[in-house]
Amino acid sequence: MSTDPRSDADVPTPTRGIDPATARHLHHVLATEQRRGRLPSVAAGIVRDGDLAWSDAVGTLDGRAAGEAADTDTQYRMGSITKTFVAVAVMRLRDAGRLDLLDRFEDHVPGSALGGATIAQLLSHGAGVQAETNGAWWERTPGGDWDELAGPGAGSPVEQRFRAGRRFHYTNVGFAALGELVARAHGTDWFDVVRRDLLEPLGMSRTTTRPTGRAAHGLAVHPFADVLLTEPEHDAGAMAPAGQLWTTVQDLSRWAAFAGGETGDVLSGDTLAEMYEPHTVVDNPGQAWTTSHGLGWQVWNVDGTRYAGHGGSMPGFLAGLRVDVESGDGVVVLANSTSGMGQVATDLLAAFVEREPRTPEPWHAAGDPTALDLVGTWHWGPSVSTARLVGEHLVLGEPGQARGSRFAPTGPDEWVGLDGYYTGEPLRVVRATDGSPSHLDLASFRFTRTAYDPAADVPGGVDEGGWR
Repeated sequence: MSTDPRSDADVPTPTRGIDPATARHLHHVLATEQRRGRLPSVAAGIVRDGDLAWSDAVGTLDGRAAGEAADTDTQYRMGSITKTFVAVAVMRLRDAGRLDLLDRFEDHVPGSALGGATIAQLLSHGAGVQAETNGAWWERTPGGDWDELAGPGAGSPVEQRFRAGRRFHYTNVGFAALGELVARAHGTDWFDVVRRDLLEPLGMSRTTTRPTGRAAHGLAVHPFADVLLTEPEHDAGAMAPAGQLWTTVQDLSRWAAFAGGETGDVLSGDTLAEMYEPHTVVDNPGQAWTTSHGLGWQVWNVDGTRYAGHGGSMPGFLAGLRVDVESGDGVVVLANSTSGMGQVATDLLAAFVEREPRTPEPWHAAGDPTALDLVGTWHWGPSVSTARLVGEHLVLGEPGQARGSRFAPTGPDEWVGLDGYYTGEPLRVVRATDGSPSHLDLASFRFTRTAYDPAADVPGGVDEGGWR
């Protein structure tokens, strides 16, 4: 018997004209996960091109068959997805010139034991800061202020478990610290900053620090019986920036669109891309390196596809957000259970992409004919590379293979690398007296039209005896 009190006819219709068969399949995936994981309720949404393409919910707010059905305007705690909002608030301060990522935490919030860690290290969980508080389980007990948590007056000072910069060590306390930094920089509560600078511009009116309006009950499901226990709900105080926020599928889908590149006037695309650059690798013995942390975001590399997002859990709630960095397609999932939810976010996104593939953009001529004399074969020593013009980029070799890279123009005969080994490195075209390209000077390497061309100023010279 279904745990969803609605009939199949009540299943929400897709919001952007996806195939009804796709919507039915996604509903089946979500309903199957709700029953498999014994989740009182679970709600989800798929984002494409900045909009909510599909959304649905299964189960009830209190986990009872006769309870009120969950929907996409039901609030759930998002847990650690809160950290991504704090991180964006920090990066806005950086972009405004009010801090540097290499600043020590002490420079902005003096007096704590975290002072030597840099802001970048705190954002990427590379500061070595202890994972949890020294007091009672903060996720289930009301919290105090910053001084009680980690300030000079704290009875049991917060510590660093590892040398800053040594390794990944997930830390909720570190994001409490970043929330305090944001608050002090603006002279107001951290959430006031998030609401004013992020939520209101993005139209996220249902994202709050405490439940408001229609909200799911935080529940634990007994491991060996189909009975429920209500989890506590409270203000976490100084620890709130680590996981306090409540949201809905509709609101969190707007944040997924943001993560997929629809940042509006809130953050530049370049800064968002910077936040996705891996800083610390999650190193689990016996497992491949697929997960890392950038500046406030989790980053996954799955068979060459890059995803960004974050997971979240608090007593009574589970959450997930993941976007394909290249396409912007994303998924959000929220459930009111302390445990039990599997990889349904990944499954939903994969099913959607398989059934609703993107149509490739039409090809159009857009190259620069003035750079045609750069295409063709080049040699670095005896190695052979082919240069092509793809749109505005000069492509030398195959990006992702060896030292292949794309280059963007920065001036007449000046380019800069965009990929791999040559990222950020300059490429200069050196021309002969007749104006033809003599060689490419790439980060001190010479690329010549023929191998070891003696007329192309090869560093170290070319043996006068030539090839023999």
